[in-house]
Amino acid sequence: MVSVLPDGDLGLIHPQSESTPPASLPRIIRQLERRGIQTPVLLRVSSFLERGIRTLNESFNQAIERTGYKGTYRGVFPIKVNQQAHVVQRIVEFGRPYGYGLEAGSKPELVIALSRSLAKDALIVCNGVKDDEFIRLAILSRKLGFNTVIVLESPKEVDTVIAAAKDLGLDPLLGVRIKLTNQISGAWAASSGDRSTFGMNSDQLVTAIDRLREAGLLHCLKLQHSHLGSQIPDVNDVRRAVNEACRYFTELTGEGVPLSHLDLGGGLGIDYTGEMKANDNSVNYTVDEYCLNVVETVRYAMDEAGLPHPTLVTESGRAVVAHSSLLVFNVLEATFFEVETAPEPEPDDHHLLSDLRAIESYIEPMRLQECINDAQYYRDELRALFRRGYVGLRQVARGERIYLRILSRIKRVAHESESTSEIDAQLEKIADIYHCNFSLFQSLPDVWAINQIHPVVPLQRLNEEPDRRAVLTDITCDSDGKIGRFILADGISPSLPVHTIDDDSSYYIGVLFVGAYQETLGDLHNLFGDTNVATIDLREDGGFDLLQEVEGDTISEVLSYVEYDPRDLIDDFRKLVETAISEDRLSVSDRKTLIAAYRDSMNGYTYYESH
Repeated sequence: MVSVLPDGDLGLIHPQSESTPPASLPRIIRQLERRGIQTPVLLRVSSFLERGIRTLNESFNQAIERTGYKGTYRGVFPIKVNQQAHVVQRIVEFGRPYGYGLEAGSKPELVIALSRSLAKDALIVCNGVKDDEFIRLAILSRKLGFNTVIVLESPKEVDTVIAAAKDLGLDPLLGVRIKLTNQISGAWAASSGDRSTFGMNSDQLVTAIDRLREAGLLHCLKLQHSHLGSQIPDVNDVRRAVNEACRYFTELTGEGVPLSHLDLGGGLGIDYTGEMKANDNSVNYTVDEYCLNVVETVRYAMDEAGLPHPTLVTESGRAVVAHSSLLVFNVLEATFFEVETAPEPEPDDHHLLSDLRAIESYIEPMRLQECINDAQYYRDELRALFRRGYVGLRQVARGERIYLRILSRIKRVAHESESTSEIDAQLEKIADIYHCNFSLFQSLPDVWAINQIHPVVPLQRLNEEPDRRAVLTDITCDSDGKIGRFILADGISPSLPVHTIDDDSSYYIGVLFVGAYQETLGDLHNLFGDTNVATIDLREDGGFDLLQEVEGDTISEVLSYVEYDPRDLIDDFRKLVETAISEDRLSVSDRKTLIAAYRDSMNGYTYYESH
């Protein structure tokens, strides 16, 4: 999806045309800025979204053909994964040739789904807790030709559906969610197994079947829903869970349930780290392998039971949209924990400064650990003396600069001498801090909340060897607002290789694979709102077309989200200004300037703006 261009820029590869030259990301960002779309910006690449939908559907179709499976595949996209209107609309558009549908886990999401022009054979799968209003809307939508499936989550919901169907005089299209006992591995293990939140156990399932039979609605039960898990890292977990789901399917069929669809929920993961390993941020399989394992397992189970092959349904959201978006922000400034020059201790300085300065005389490859130990000891002792009042501010300031000079020399010698991993690990802890124009809590909430790892990469100068290591902080006033885990070729690192920033040009950093959940889960920490959004399509000449632009939240919009009326705020500020004039604390001539500055701020971007 990306490659490094000869000039060092990161390029986006056209997914449908391998011969097309990659489009330079920095060039795209600069052209967007000339259009008035400033960073931070969420860049949605429509070509990548189309690729995600095509890959999933064609992989299932190829697996069906390869195994001789007699059923079809009808996937649905879970709206919760990315609820943004432009994303959902393109998913519907790109998915129409495949009969690709939508999954709604709430009334608002069902309202979205019912407003879309889906393919005739596409499904709308309704999950989650459903009240009478939700159920009635789902049943009534069948009159418009929607294949709206109400997935029964509990015996109580069965009663609600029966009552609504009788009152409306309409047959619903029903599914039933069954808790599998098999539990997956990985970060989302709790979403699977018999302690998962939604669905029925075997006892509740039997009760539900009996109630539907008594109500004369058993013929409406067409779909079995068995959620495999989320971001499943190990493909063998997929096989085991699918096999258990098939056992329920065959047993329900034996009970007289006319099942025709087997919905295996979510689970198809993506490889955030590139490791291809079964861990929290990676998977040990490809999309093709996942699809083949699902189709093959169901086919064997149905053939053994002598049953027709059901229509297969999955609710893969992350694998469809995660790759289609990236967050781009600029570095505002840097804090360096090293210096090139340091002062000599003055005659009256404490001897600790001389001891600290003397370390530089014995920095050599075999004594690096000793130098680190000594530098930390002398620096810490000097700080302790300052706290107790034995040395003054200027002495401790000279000591800090000498300490940073020592670290600079240690880092250089360590780099030149290929030092041990233990030394490198200690030096990593004093990496630079690059202060960046974004909010972690708004745009990358999973990084903060669950330690999700996303690929992070500088977008330019990749033909130059990075000369610094840094952690990335956002512009919120919160110490948690930082990225401190990065994917490198040799594993996970606490710092990112970067270049020394140039004050005369922007240094852009991109966070990849943010299309799933990140837009939906973001919050208003420090009242930083949604970023600017640009949707582009890659052209076959190496350029791009801007398909859609959504301006990021203004300050007035964000304030309205938390119950402030911008007009009232302006009025209140104006009153304070008038009071200051009355008390001779402010001149009349300053009034216009102050009120104009306040108004301009209200209409401005919540992030750092370059003028």
